[in-house]
Amino acid sequence: MEQLYTRWKAQADLSHPENTRVPLPEYPRPQMRREEYQILNGIWSYAITGEDERPDLWDGKILVPFSPETALSGVGRTLQPGFFLHYERTFRALPPFEGARLLLHFGAVDQRCRVRVNGKEAGGHEGGFTAFSMDITDLLQEGENTLEVVCRDDTDTSWHGRGKQKLEPGGMFYQAQSGIWKTVWTEWVPALHIRSLTLIPRFFEKKEEILVDAPGGEGMDVTVTVTGPGKEESVSVIKAGEKALLDLPGFRPWSPEDPFLYKAVISLGRDRVKSYFALRSFERRRDSRGILRFFLNGRPCYMNGLLDQGYWPESLLTPPSDRALSYDVKVLKSLGFNMIRKHIKVESARFYYHCDRLGMLVWQDMINGGTSYNMNFVTYLPTILPWVQRHTGDRPRALLSRTDREGREEYMKELDETMEELKNVVSLCVWVPFNEGWGQFDAAGVTDYVRRKDPDRLIDQASGWFDQGGGDFYSVHNYFRRLKAEPRERIYGLTEFGGITLNVEGHSAVTDQKVYGYKHFRTEKELEEGYERMMRTEILPNIKRGLSASVLTQTSDVEEEVNGLLTWDREVLKIPAATIRRLNRLIQKEFEKQTEGNYGGS
Repeated sequence: MEQLYTRWKAQADLSHPENTRVPLPEYPRPQMRREEYQILNGIWSYAITGEDERPDLWDGKILVPFSPETALSGVGRTLQPGFFLHYERTFRALPPFEGARLLLHFGAVDQRCRVRVNGKEAGGHEGGFTAFSMDITDLLQEGENTLEVVCRDDTDTSWHGRGKQKLEPGGMFYQAQSGIWKTVWTEWVPALHIRSLTLIPRFFEKKEEILVDAPGGEGMDVTVTVTGPGKEESVSVIKAGEKALLDLPGFRPWSPEDPFLYKAVISLGRDRVKSYFALRSFERRRDSRGILRFFLNGRPCYMNGLLDQGYWPESLLTPPSDRALSYDVKVLKSLGFNMIRKHIKVESARFYYHCDRLGMLVWQDMINGGTSYNMNFVTYLPTILPWVQRHTGDRPRALLSRTDREGREEYMKELDETMEELKNVVSLCVWVPFNEGWGQFDAAGVTDYVRRKDPDRLIDQASGWFDQGGGDFYSVHNYFRRLKAEPRERIYGLTEFGGITLNVEGHSAVTDQKVYGYKHFRTEKELEEGYERMMRTEILPNIKRGLSASVLTQTSDVEEEVNGLLTWDREVLKIPAATIRRLNRLIQKEFEKQTEGNYGGS
């Protein structure tokens, strides 16, 4: 496959071993920012060996946080199952005040890792997509400190969570990657410090609920200063470890049209963190005609979005820069879309921050796992025989690749970690536990668990098929048939459609013979005509029949899957922007026409 690059490659390029620029230098956690931190991205030593002990010799240098399989890492090697990927670097750690503790944070390490500081065990983690931290203060020494990370990754040869990675990629599955792929950083905190925040909008009360988690500080005073519209401020004194409602300086709802964010400073003793939140509500309610719709802030809202894989040619799951990370959101917003379905990937916190500040609703998929998929059963059969989609239980675990108890337990652990990590994201409105039966099991029970853990967001229980009748959406994937929506006892969502394909020479990593997609076009004009025809026949007439959400496949091309609105290098928008905007305006007007007047009840 030909190597392709984006315009952002130069911002994080390992052209020379002496390159000391730090890629992705931005503070990684916008909703809980402190002043005393150090980004540890940059050049590390690496080695791939057959054992987990520190190697005597290193294979070379790697640019963290890019996986060794990526071009930007400077390595270009694939970690195979059964082998170990070793990292090492040194850093200095000078406490900024007496009694300070040093936390070591990892955005994500794929799939499993152990961490050592100065040769001593510091901790570890299992699960390749979620963040984790550890207190390494007691392992520090004066001067230089040595940080080691050792990783293993079975990719798709076991039941571990993996997303869309395959050791033998092709079609809708992509190149495997391993090891550190999100930012690594340290942060100084007082011994008594804020571990986490829980921020829940109480829209109809015009309040924000807050819970400050500070182990050892329960019951202590916490000062919260909130800045609202017009720069007005309000100050609340609450107790650590206790839920409280904040008085807000003015009421201004968040929406894609007006993504206003309240700023907050939270202080507990010496600890001080900066954050933000917003006021918005997500509901399943009936419109004036009795059709169930998605309601945002008490009003019906058509969710018009795209499936978003979040892959980059030179760096795969890791964006080459923060500007690259926000670019796709800005482009989709400018085209008139208001939603992204983040497809079986947990992005860095900064992606969700960009969605929050720019005004882009997010559906969040959980990470799929399980052993090798029987594609005839989980993909082709439901496509050919639609009745299979609605009349198959998810207890035949062998057919859904979930016979391993350890894999099911790991899924629940990763689901918990994902929901905890993203709980405060303003724009996140829908959880998606399973996609097309990939490693699905007990979707009804999982849905109940998600609902208990987060009653304020909606759930697409089983996106596409193997629906168990739960959640908030009647979820349909339809690429090949004429859509005939009808009112249901759940919101009718076309949660994947399109897949229309055009390979743009010079902006693709594959030849026409290797292209994967569902309907191929030869020219941009033919693609534009096909897109307009699809929107006019599949989307517009079905809104009256109950269609309330649509997810186009997809934002950009990825490897062989050449069905994006954008090319993989993000240089070509394949359909004229004016055409996309015009059709999105028609969709919005039709939805407003069908839902105008009395907005109905619950």
